[in-house]
Amino acid sequence: MSIKSWPEGERPREKLLSMGAQALSDAELLALFLRTGLPGISAVDLARKLIAQHGSLGRILQLTRPAFCASPGLGDAKFAQLNAVLEMARRYLQQGLNDAPVFTQPEHVKSYLQAQLQHRSRECFAALFLDNQHRLLAFEPLFEGTIDSAPVHPREVVKAALTHNAAALIISHNHPSGVAEPSHSDRMITERLQKALDLVDIRLLDHIVVGCGETVSFAERGWL
Repeated sequence: MSIKSWPEGERPREKLLSMGAQALSDAELLALFLRTGLPGISAVDLARKLIAQHGSLGRILQLTRPAFCASPGLGDAKFAQLNAVLEMARRYLQQGLNDAPVFTQPEHVKSYLQAQLQHRSRECFAALFLDNQHRLLAFEPLFEGTIDSAPVHPREVVKAALTHNAAALIISHNHPSGVAEPSHSDRMITERLQKALDLVDIRLLDHIVVGCGETVSFAERGWL
C-alpha cells in the first residue's frame, strides 16, 4: 500500500509537520530521507528492512560508501545527500559552541562530539581546544586506531594544545562497539594526559566517551 493512501495522521511527513520530528520512529525518519520505496514496498517498509538488516539507524549512518550503496534503495546520490545532512548537523552544533562558553552547555558539547565521532568505524581520539573563557578555539581529531583502540601520545596532545594556545581541553574518543563505558586503559591515559597538561598549566576539563546514542563524562563521574 502506498504511503499516500495511509490515513493522514500516519504519514511520516504529515506526522512531522503536526507533531514534530521527535514524534517519528527511526523507520519513519529514514523513510522521509529515502522519499521513495521500491516496487511493492513503501518507503517506511523499506526503511524498516534496512534498519533490521543493519541493526539500527545509527549503523546505517556509519556505513562506508560501498556498503551503503550495496543496500536496496540506496546509492551514490543518497550517500552524498546523507553526508551533506550529517555535515550540516555538525556545523550547526559547532556554531552553538562558538556562540557561548563550552562549560555552560555540557549537553551541547556531548551532542557535538557524538555528531563528530559516533559514525566512525575506527576508534578516534580528538580534542576540543578552549581559551581561558572556555570558548571553542578548535576541534581536532588527533589519533585514529583500530576498531577497539587508538594510540594516544600525551606529548602530541600537549604540542597541539600549545599550537592552538589553549588554556583548557576537553578530550573525547569513540567506542565503535557502541558501548560508551570507559575501559581501565581509558582511565589510565586520562590520568597521564592530565599530568602532562598540568606541567604546562593547561586544564583538562573532561574526557567524554562516545558510544551509539550515549556518552559517558569523566567529570560527571567525579574522575576529573
